[in-house]
Amino acid sequence: MSKKLSLAIALLLLSSLAAFAQEAKPADHGIFPPGDIQWKAGPPSLAPGAKFAVLEGDPSKEGLFTMRLWLPDGFKIQPHWHPAVEHITVVSGEFHVGMGEKFDSSAGHTLPAGTFAFLGPDMRHFAWAKGDTVLQLHGVGPWQINYVNPADDPRKKP
Repeated sequence: MSKKLSLAIALLLLSSLAAFAQEAKPADHGIFPPGDIQWKAGPPSLAPGAKFAVLEGDPSKEGLFTMRLWLPDGFKIQPHWHPAVEHITVVSGEFHVGMGEKFDSSAGHTLPAGTFAFLGPDMRHFAWAKGDTVLQLHGVGPWQINYVNPADDPRKKP
């Protein structure tokens, strides 16, 4: 009788561990047709008007992530930098990126839809959208944006 009870307990523990392992591991795939993407207001590190959707991972934590940003026409991102490489793919619209610590729309690069770009850690840059623009960002988290001028940081505004 005790062998049957021990076996039953062992099987119960194994099935519980297997269920926990299933929950703890990341998803093995994801498919996101444009109409199924769940856009949210934000992120808070950007001025109001932007929307974002996390497609993979968690940008606030260590590990790989992929997210999309939707920016309305004329949206500006003031000079800032990231502590890790920023990988950008322009999905639609037209994105402009300039290097430096002062916003200067005459000194930017035009990135039309289909363009991929990356900016190294600590690279001071600024950006703006022409037309409604969708970007895909991917990298290794935690993803952070640090504004050159702290007064430009939307997280610090009432």
